[in-house]
Amino acid sequence: MRIDAVIASLESLPHTNPEILYASLIGASLMFSFLVLNSGGSSMALPDGGDADSLNKPKKISNAKPVSSSDEPQPKWHILRLTNYVVTFGFLLSVLKFASNATTYLDDSTSLLQFLIIWSISMCYFFGFFGISFIELDELESEPQNHQHQMLRKPMPTKESAEPPVKVVKMHPPASSAPVCTDPTSFKKPSPPANIKELSNGEIASLVLQDKVKDHQLEKLLDPHRAVEVRRLKVDNQLDSLGRGGALAELPHKHDLDYKRVLGANCEIVVGYIPIPVGMAGPITLNGESVYIPMATTEGCLVASTNRGCKAITQGSGAVSSILRDGITRAPCVRLPSAKEASEVFLWIERPENFQKLKEVFESTTSFGKLLEARPSVAGKNVYIRLRCFAGDAMGMNMISKGSLAVIECLRQVFPNISLVALSGNMCTDKKAAAINWIEGRGKSVVIEATIPKGVVRSTLKTSVPAIVEANVNKNLIGSAMAGVVGGFNAHASNNVTAVFLATGQDPAQNVESANCITLMEETPEGDLWISCTMPSIEVGTVGGGTGLSAQAACLKAIGVKGGGENPGDNAKQLAHVVAAATMAGELSLMAALASNSLVAAHMTHNRKPASK
Repeated sequence: MRIDAVIASLESLPHTNPEILYASLIGASLMFSFLVLNSGGSSMALPDGGDADSLNKPKKISNAKPVSSSDEPQPKWHILRLTNYVVTFGFLLSVLKFASNATTYLDDSTSLLQFLIIWSISMCYFFGFFGISFIELDELESEPQNHQHQMLRKPMPTKESAEPPVKVVKMHPPASSAPVCTDPTSFKKPSPPANIKELSNGEIASLVLQDKVKDHQLEKLLDPHRAVEVRRLKVDNQLDSLGRGGALAELPHKHDLDYKRVLGANCEIVVGYIPIPVGMAGPITLNGESVYIPMATTEGCLVASTNRGCKAITQGSGAVSSILRDGITRAPCVRLPSAKEASEVFLWIERPENFQKLKEVFESTTSFGKLLEARPSVAGKNVYIRLRCFAGDAMGMNMISKGSLAVIECLRQVFPNISLVALSGNMCTDKKAAAINWIEGRGKSVVIEATIPKGVVRSTLKTSVPAIVEANVNKNLIGSAMAGVVGGFNAHASNNVTAVFLATGQDPAQNVESANCITLMEETPEGDLWISCTMPSIEVGTVGGGTGLSAQAACLKAIGVKGGGENPGDNAKQLAHVVAAATMAGELSLMAALASNSLVAAHMTHNRKPASK
């Protein structure tokens, strides 16, 4: 029907109130748009509950296969397309008709009302049609919560291509259940199935994976021992999707310790062991991959707070971490009969050709160690020779100590009067606060950064970007400077460093220098939060020491760094990245709590058990 015919029919309607007619037509157009847009149903579907029988398996939990979009009812796009043509043509025709004799129509209120009605109907339809994009966007944003993980796959090479297969990068969404002691509102009363205790552990773990039961509610809904067993199934399923299934098999959750592994390696005069709870924070997106972080601690709220930081980072840009330097140090102290002879030793070591001699004798004592630098310092008759060595995947103290003795013997051939005062002259510097570690670095020197959208700062961290930036400047920078700290320009870096060290078999005493950290925060031009942690002296290894114990090895396996790497040093470097990521997540969450002044109230509410009667 032509538009002018429609207008004529409208004029012929007897005793029609223009306002009522106008409102009726708008309502009818809105109803029509709603029916058309929703005739096909939603294009997204929630996963179902999965196969309960498969959940009884001890290791893996199978989730229901997501329904593909091709199997679901679709909107009637052909109707929308046809309607688009009709409405657009009618709208343009009415505009042209009005423009052809605008002066007359403007003077005629009846005609002007008719045009307004036509244009209003067209506008209502246009708004309704373009609203499809908002409907689909909302559903797409909720999709990560309906699926356990996302997989970002790069195209595989064809048979004709000689390129090797491209690695599949598996990404997990931010943790959907993250109770945080610094955020009391995150603790809500559980609303689980009424018969949850009658379900198998596998079925309960599946409910947790689907976010139908909150992870942090398990101890309240079940007994604490069963809660741990259920959570192990859930975490093992998450790790399995990253190719690390079964990593927790050697992490004991009952009283157990293989004392044979301790003998001659870790402890003497053994009478027992101290069990420390291990929590799993994450996932956190680190250098483009999802990582879970094991943390051994007795400090309540530490893992939960770190988990909140991981969530915020993953909701944002993810963490990007880089290694600046890699080399463990040892600084023997040698003594000469006079300061003049000490200076001669200093100058001899400084010559490049002589360093090559020291490098050769040092590397003759080790398969992986590489001497990178020999830097002498003189104090009277004493010479302190700070040797820096690449140690592969080992932390490297034994390796560099053995090589240091060979260096001293080489010097003795040139300077017969030299005497070794101490293999470690404290300029290393090991397990002590020292400016030289802060400036020159020791172990792995790491810098890590992330950008957190301002919306995530508000929703997840419960504060604002200006507030957290101001708190960081006044506390971590100015406050630390007022205290005269060395390497302590942070909120609580040693908390996260020590927790990861204990879980992964590192030397906990080396947290003194490994926790050297400066935390910086800035507001970006877009109003988002940029955060970085610079840590110049993280001392870690994935072979030797406590990494050989089964529980600690299980935590390393959960990270994906157990034992030596494919290339020497790869696993130790990745562990250093993980330590830095845990530190940044902890810094972010604690500073948010301080900025919103919720720290004390939350700890008093959720980190205090009632007195036993």
